[in-house]
Amino acid sequence: MTQEDQNKKKSSFNIVSGDSTSGHGGYGVGSINLDNISPIIIDVEEGTAEVDMGALHARSQIERRIRFSPDKANVEGGGKLYWLVWMNTEVGEEGPFYAGAGAADMIINREIRRGYKVLPDHVNKMDKALKGKVLVDHMDEASKKVLKDFLVGHSAEMWERANPELKKQLGE
Repeated sequence: MTQEDQNKKKSSFNIVSGDSTSGHGGYGVGSINLDNISPIIIDVEEGTAEVDMGALHARSQIERRIRFSPDKANVEGGGKLYWLVWMNTEVGEEGPFYAGAGAADMIINREIRRGYKVLPDHVNKMDKALKGKVLVDHMDEASKKVLKDFLVGHSAEMWERANPELKKQLGE
């Protein structure tokens, strides 16, 4: 193995669940903890929302057996629009609450097994949600309502304590 190959190996990036550092500051420092984030898939056409943890690794039910491209032309003008909303929850003094959210779109044409999504956009939206930012204002109004109803239905208490920016962008 060349020195260059060894340097590449050292700069790998880990995504883990739980606190891998246990406070020692050694292996695992710089990793992302995904314990508090949930991917919510919104089917715009059906008006439904569901949590699909497979989306953390681009393996949700709707993404399986689909070849994605960052070019909308590859879906040949067809397909269904979905929103992948990264929802971050945190625990405050009064209890758990919805802290951050980032929505990224994707179009899936099942007939030709092709899809459109911009992976860097999905990653950036997840990162913003993890940091407590809210980026859902660009969603269509019907999808915002589906998301809001889903969140309230999941936990009205968490919604009451939610990030004020989330409530504002979802129309409360």
